Amino acid sequence: MLFNRYKNLHLIQQLDPERDHYQIYTLMYGYEFPWEMTRALEVALMRTYCIPSISKLLDKTGKFYHSPQKRYDDTGIIVGEIGKWGYDSDRGKQAMQRMNAIHGRFKIDNADFLYVLSTFIYEPIRWNASFGWRLMCEQEKLAAFYFWREVGKRMDIQNIPETYEEFERYNRDYEKANFRYSDTNRRVGEATGNLFLSWFPGWMSFALKPLVYALLDDIMLDAFGFEHPSPFLRSLLANILKIRARLLRLLPPRNQPYYFIDRPIRSYPHGYEIANVGPAENSKS
Repeated sequence: MLFNRYKNLHLIQQLDPERDHYQIYTLMYGYEFPWEMTRALEVALMRTYCIPSISKLLDKTGKFYHSPQKRYDDTGIIVGEIGKWGYDSDRGKQAMQRMNAIHGRFKIDNADFLYVLSTFIYEPIRWNASFGWRLMCEQEKLAAFYFWREVGKRMDIQNIPETYEEFERYNRDYEKANFRYSDTNRRVGEATGNLFLSWFPGWMSFALKPLVYALLDDIMLDAFGFEHPSPFLRSLLANILKIRARLLRLLPPRNQPYYFIDRPIRSYPHGYEIANVGPAENSKS
C-alpha cells in the first residue's frame, strides 16, 4: 500500500481493546487522527454547554468571558497530558490530580460528570464516521471507551456503564432529557464561538461564523438559541472536510505524535507546569 498508510491500523487490529486500550488510544489520538480528534473534542465540549446545569456553572465563573483562550488551553493541556502519557504515568497522574482539584471547588452532579465523560468517547467516533480519512475499527472504538472509563474511575465518577453500548445509550438519553435552551447556554456558546473566530484575521469573522454553526447539529443550535445555517452551507462544509479526508489518504503515516501539547500553546508561550494549569489556587473561579 502507498507509504504503508495503514500500518498503524494493522497493528491496532492485533491488539486487545480492553487490555491494550492505552496503546490503541495513543495511536488514534497522536498519530492517526490528531487534528480530527481535537476538532471533535471541541464539539464535544460545545455539546456539554447545551446542558443548563453545566452552562450555569461555567457562566458563573466568568472564565469564558475574561480568559477564554486560557480556559481552552488549560482543558487541552490536561486532556493532552492524559492522552499522551496515560492516566497512570507520572505526568498523567499530575494532570488527573490537577483536574480533580479544579473540579473539587464546585458541586457538580455525578450525572453531569458522566455525560461529559461520554462525549469524550462518542463525539470523536461520530466525527470520524462523517469526516475521517479512514473509518475507526472496532478495536479503536472500544479502546476509547475503556480508556475514558478508567479516567472516569480515577475522577471518582460513579455508576459508569460497563459496556460501550450501554454508555452510548446513556449519552443519547441524557441529551434528550437535558438539552434545552437557556440564556447561560447562549452566553457560553457565543463566547466559545468567538474564541474560535479569534484564531483568524478579523476580516474573516463574518464569513466564518456561519461555518462554526454549521458544525453543530440542530439540537445543539436550538439549545444555544443560534440561527440554523442553510442546507447549502452545511453541505459545503461537509464536502470540504470529506475532500480533506481523501487527500490525507494519499499522505504517508505520521512518524511523530501530534497531540495538543506537542504544538505551541497560546497561553503558555514559554511552557507550563501541570501544577499551575487552570485557575490560581486562591481563585474562586
